[in-house]
Amino acid sequence: MDKKNTLKIIKIGGNVIDDAQALSLFLYIFSLIEGPKILVHGGGKSATALAEQTGLEVKMIDGRRITDAATLELITMVYAGKINKTIIAQLQALDCNAVGFTGADGNTITSEKRPVSTIDYGFVGDVKLVETSTLELLLNNNISPVFCAITHDKNGQLLNTNADTIASELAIAFAVQFEVELYYCFEKKGVLKDVNDDNSVIQTITKSSYKKLLDAQLIFSGMLPKLNNCFHALDHEVSKVCIGTPEMLLDSKAIFTTLTIQ
Repeated sequence: MDKKNTLKIIKIGGNVIDDAQALSLFLYIFSLIEGPKILVHGGGKSATALAEQTGLEVKMIDGRRITDAATLELITMVYAGKINKTIIAQLQALDCNAVGFTGADGNTITSEKRPVSTIDYGFVGDVKLVETSTLELLLNNNISPVFCAITHDKNGQLLNTNADTIASELAIAFAVQFEVELYYCFEKKGVLKDVNDDNSVIQTITKSSYKKLLDAQLIFSGMLPKLNNCFHALDHEVSKVCIGTPEMLLDSKAIFTTLTIQ
């Protein structure tokens, strides 16, 4: 059997997106990565800042944004517009050819509006289908897709969708054709044993050690959805998942967290 090509899918969030200098450094690192690659970005803090400037109330429940119609309009402008196109322009300046995407573009990511249970999240989408054919054409021509956290329901409705989940679902969809490596980049060096100690990085987390960390209440709420997405990807043939600063993408001596099945 022929060896699969490696595809790197990299999600950036946190202060890496919100700090212009950190973003520029990350994009420089991204531009140096050889081979096919996809970038996924969030942008929640920028959307929150613009909402406050425009007097739009930001509603959060357990760290999750409630997306009413006005909020959806604002985050579409911020995510798919300002942030996405700024990233594309900076990558072009680094001779890294890239194309910006929402899930609606090329019909790449179809989602379903989250059903109302005890909480109505509004126009929030849960990913149902990833179509890779358009993205493969770009990757085969050395063009990097850059995704923001917006998908669609194929009935004309855009939906706010968790960027960590988009990265995980893209990785799973491509695992048939590629050896997929999934990286979650943010300002911390990895998953921390002590949230107040940036050097307390847990360098390897297996499924069994993850359960022990949960039982010992050493994983904090903000990291839980990210880690669940990581193990979801590993359960579906994604070969490698890592969490840390962007330096882990190029520096062999960088300290970060690697997640494995066993």
